[in-house]
Amino acid sequence: MDLGIAGKKAVVCASSRGLGKGCAWHLADAGCDVIVNGRNVEVTHATVEEIKNATGANVTALIADVSTADGQKAILEACPKPDILVNNNGGPPMRDFRELNRDNIIEGVIQNMITPIELIKAVIDPMSDQKFGRIVNITSLSVYTAVAGLDLSSGARAGLTSFLAGISRNYASENVTINQILPGKMDTDRLAANFKAVAEAEGITIDEAKQIAGDKIPAGRLGTADEFGALCAFLCSVHAGYITGRNILVDGGLNSSAF
Repeated sequence: MDLGIAGKKAVVCASSRGLGKGCAWHLADAGCDVIVNGRNVEVTHATVEEIKNATGANVTALIADVSTADGQKAILEACPKPDILVNNNGGPPMRDFRELNRDNIIEGVIQNMITPIELIKAVIDPMSDQKFGRIVNITSLSVYTAVAGLDLSSGARAGLTSFLAGISRNYASENVTINQILPGKMDTDRLAANFKAVAEAEGITIDEAKQIAGDKIPAGRLGTADEFGALCAFLCSVHAGYITGRNILVDGGLNSSAF
């Protein structure tokens, strides 16, 4: 399917690896000019070269911490008027809420709520003026499904979702959409440490720990960054202009709610 976004400018935050990388890859494959953002110079440039070689697209590395004012300034200077914005960022580590202090909570809210809001504020009016804009926020299954120890991440991402619910409707008539993709258990670096810890505790291999996790999912496996990125690219396409304010689970059926 031709997504109709060849030549569009896309910024994908935290995209040097994992789900962000999957999104950047598919947007580049659709013909977008893509800014790949990361904090590790070597990893980010390697990702850019990989995507360039695979797709032939115009892909640029941008080394910055998107949670900081300087990082956001660098991103917006590199691409002042993106057609597509994919908000992604690391989240707080698993931790019992009783161990959290004020600084931890503020940092988590900055990462997973304030940062995407700030970037959306910066790009949404130009998108509206040109009558095209696609904003995708990568949040989490934990917005819908309680996950012990992810209370701060879940709360901040749920706050972002509710904050944008009305805003997404206000801009729908301008052909600007805002949607969230909620990943479940994905085979990315973010879960690697968890699998390693489980393997060491249970005396099994990391692959066996992954299989045990996958067996608990109706699909029988973990999700991939590639299939996640393909959905993101579709939501950024000309075909998805009638989809906005939605929270789309990518979890292999792990969330058992009917609605």
